[in-house]
Amino acid sequence: MPDTLPPRSDAIAPDAQATRALPLSGIRVLDVTQVMAGPFAGMMLADLGADVIKVEPPGGGDQTRSAMGFKMKGPDSMGFLNLNRNKRSIAINLKSEAGKAVFLKLVETADVLIENYRPGVMKRLGLGYEDLRTINPRLIYASISGFGQSGPWAMRPGFDLMAQAMSGVMSVTGHPGSPPVKAGVPVADIGCALFTLYAVLSAYIGRQKSGEGQYIDAALFDAAMAFSIWDISEYWGTGRIPQPVGTSNRMSAPYQAVKASDGYFVMGAPSQKLWLKLCEMLERPELTTDPRFVDIPARLANREVLIEELEKTFATKTAEEWVETMLAAGLPAGRMNTYPEAFESEHAQHRAMRMEVPHPIEGSVPNIGFPVKLSATPQQLRRHAPLLGEHTEDLLAELGIDAKAAETLRQNGAFAA
Repeated sequence: MPDTLPPRSDAIAPDAQATRALPLSGIRVLDVTQVMAGPFAGMMLADLGADVIKVEPPGGGDQTRSAMGFKMKGPDSMGFLNLNRNKRSIAINLKSEAGKAVFLKLVETADVLIENYRPGVMKRLGLGYEDLRTINPRLIYASISGFGQSGPWAMRPGFDLMAQAMSGVMSVTGHPGSPPVKAGVPVADIGCALFTLYAVLSAYIGRQKSGEGQYIDAALFDAAMAFSIWDISEYWGTGRIPQPVGTSNRMSAPYQAVKASDGYFVMGAPSQKLWLKLCEMLERPELTTDPRFVDIPARLANREVLIEELEKTFATKTAEEWVETMLAAGLPAGRMNTYPEAFESEHAQHRAMRMEVPHPIEGSVPNIGFPVKLSATPQQLRRHAPLLGEHTEDLLAELGIDAKAAETLRQNGAFAA
């Protein structure tokens, strides 16, 4: 198979492999969000060509600029710089009538609006979906919140931690008998962002036929629950409440981290064919006839003793040796990488999972690379994460607001906290 991956990009320039315009070019998105789920969704759209305008409150802007630690030379955190590339920023006070007037002019030009204020806030500002559809019936309006726009928990603060706990995800994370453990990455936040993207793009495709936009209600809680297929299937199928199973898989064994002579690695033999191959590779034929391990249900019922038996053999070599041996035998295995090891690996470099973004204050800022690769229209690194309000003047000019009118708006509090 020919290598069709886009080359690693270290500059803000169109990729030489791009043979067509980016698929979302010409689409304007108003990103009225902060922190993670909304900004990540907006950045994914921007990477594929959408004109994403980050609408921020004057003064501090998106709270992630300063609230997520890991500060750089300038005012913005590394977290912010990794969530907001390819966007433009305008600082507008949506609580002022002058600021609302500017925002409504932006809405007239927009295809999509994504917001993640607490339910009801945009409506109280006169900027809810029903208000905005009257001036732009083609608008696709997505609201991201912790628990959705309706229901008994709707007004609760929406954070990834709460969504993981209340959705059940945390109840199956960690090791049996351990204190509660959340997933190491924000699965509710990022999951909600991806489901929002799916809904926004579906609504946009539907608008091609209907000519009308629609409202999208996205919740971190719903997104986290949507990941629970194996776990809730166990409960619905058996009546057993799912419990934490550590690194293992509740549907198959062995499939987890195991200990070698110098540390842990991960391996799996999730089918009967692979199980027999594993026993052959380990030179442990007696395991294939042991009634405790004879099939998947038996191995699941005796998982702990199964791993004890396997680790007697795994203890004879290093983790790296076992990974190489298992892969050579056609068995899935992998090393336990730290993040630096993962990003610096030969494979991650080939997949361009780190890129450098030129920045007017920071110089060069590392960013996580594009998570999927398109052959004809690869994503492009076009802009650094914007400084707060960096594009306010440009956007006012695009809206036809001349310098005199802009000064009047400024005096009336449109751009000041």
